[in-house]
Amino acid sequence: MRTLFILSTIIFWLAAGGVWLADYLRATPPEQTAPAAIAAPREYSLADVATHNHQHDCWMAIEGQVYDLTGYVPAHPAAPEIILAWCGKEASQAWQTKTRGRPHSPYAQNLLPQYRTGKLRQTP
Repeated sequence: MRTLFILSTIIFWLAAGGVWLADYLRATPPEQTAPAAIAAPREYSLADVATHNHQHDCWMAIEGQVYDLTGYVPAHPAAPEIILAWCGKEASQAWQTKTRGRPHSPYAQNLLPQYRTGKLRQTP
């Protein structure tokens, strides 16, 4: 009986240590070769944005920035058709008014930067 207790205690602590080690390794960020803030933002023309114009590849130009919203389309709280209508287009007016005359929420404003992929190249 004592052997069973000792064996089960050892197995328990090995499992607990494995869980701790897995969590530690998952939480450790990978090394970056160059900070993202230093890298120059990529520039895209409106023609570049226009090639990303469907549900599985949805980019928009909003207020001079280019956003890849492909991953957000299924999570958009309104019907997907609302956001899909603007894929591949300059969508600043739609973003500012939600096409109904009211602005997006502060939550949406804070969410948008994570989808930024570059700047919109200004044409002369």
